Amino acid sequence: ATSDIAFILIVFFLVCASVEPDKGRAQTLPRSEPEPQKNKQSQNIEVELTRDAVIMNGNPLPKETFTKTIILKLADKTREEDKIVAVKSRKEVPYSHWMDVTGIIEDAGGVITLQLEEEQTVQVQ
Repeated sequence: ATSDIAFILIVFFLVCASVEPDKGRAQTLPRSEPEPQKNKQSQNIEVELTRDAVIMNGNPLPKETFTKTIILKLADKTREEDKIVAVKSRKEVPYSHWMDVTGIIEDAGGVITLQLEEEQTVQVQ
């Protein structure tokens, strides 16, 4: 009786082991060489507000020049994602100054995104 059970178990395991294992699901893997990007990466405009100045892409501008410059920069951009303007503001900036500058950006057709203090990167030299 014990040998019969052992024989049946051996036959069972042999039959199970001889069954072809699953091949899994078919996958298409990406190529190793990079393909050229169809859409060029958009360069967002960065505006930093200080107490008495507007800094656009690292260049300080008077408010009148800023208005003309932002209109010109946004005029040649057609896609919505190209019109993004990242606005950074320091703590000492008056609320009225912030409202004026963001109003100018919106009137020029820009989409405002805020860069909060915890998202800013600090370089230590």
